[in-house]
Amino acid sequence: MDLKKIFLKDACPTQIGGQAIMEGIMMKGENRTAIAMRLPDDRIYLRTEKNKKRGKLSKIPIVRGVVVFINSLVTGTGTLMKSAEILERFTEEDPAENSKFEKWVSDNFSMEKAWNILLVLTVILSLLFTVVVFVLFPTAAVNWLGRFTDSVILLNLVEGVFRIVLFVAYVLLISKMEDIKRVFQYHGAEHKTIHCLEKSLELTPENAQQFYTLHPRCGTSFLVFVMVISLIVFSLMGWPNLLIRLLSRILLIPVVAGLSYELLRWAGRSNNLLVEILSMPGLYLQKITTKEPDDKMLEVAIVAVKAVLVDDDAPLVEGISDLEGNIITNKEDLDEFKRTDKSGNKESE
Repeated sequence: MDLKKIFLKDACPTQIGGQAIMEGIMMKGENRTAIAMRLPDDRIYLRTEKNKKRGKLSKIPIVRGVVVFINSLVTGTGTLMKSAEILERFTEEDPAENSKFEKWVSDNFSMEKAWNILLVLTVILSLLFTVVVFVLFPTAAVNWLGRFTDSVILLNLVEGVFRIVLFVAYVLLISKMEDIKRVFQYHGAEHKTIHCLEKSLELTPENAQQFYTLHPRCGTSFLVFVMVISLIVFSLMGWPNLLIRLLSRILLIPVVAGLSYELLRWAGRSNNLLVEILSMPGLYLQKITTKEPDDKMLEVAIVAVKAVLVDDDAPLVEGISDLEGNIITNKEDLDEFKRTDKSGNKESE
């Protein structure tokens, strides 16, 4: 790993950041967010929307980390669900039958309410899975060690290490799935494109390909910071009985998230030996969560970046885009998308 290709000299860090989604990328800029996706027919779908104004809580250290974490979870989950919906809309094959629950929701609620219900339930289930598997299970699993040692340091260290190993094993396991592999490729495309932008090079697949798929401001690094900081913070609580430990782990989640965000924020704006050392675990984990993208994936990432590099008063867009982020088939023609060719001209029926 050549750190000089990750902590780029003379680079201009940007506030633009993104997330890989199904066959595409969500990119968030200063004033708007863009979704760019490669459709099954090889065209690029692009949609932009205004960012919500930040509240007063987003300016308070530690607290802002919790706010960002919750917003990212909701937005990220919603964007992933939306990308799957878009792909299904433009897939020629018949979509899979909805589950009984999905059918009940759609039959009893409006489209918007049904979407919100599914989003809320998905976020809740995701949170429950994360808290149970990566927060509560590790402390319960190593509870038996208390019979053999009274060392609070050793007990918390074993719990923390087990939590990290469990998380890495989970990431390795899902990385074997074909759909996740492609998401990780788009994750790599996002990082390469951001590197290219921060190095002030022309945004082209050729220029972007020269960079690593690893980036110091990645959300993967945030998750590693969470694991390490949780080990330190949880250790301060000692090693009380199991019930108190479980409750303390849950109550301290906002503190851990807030501290981790501040650490990632500082690391993203700094460039020194200490930052490089602290970033190493996250960078090594990124070797799993990012894969080398092809040029077509980079084209999608570049379209997403260009879509947020516009003036604040630029109009919002939705439709089929060319490689420069220009809409060639407008939102009004959404119903005609499947009957148009790549150039935007209607095919004869």
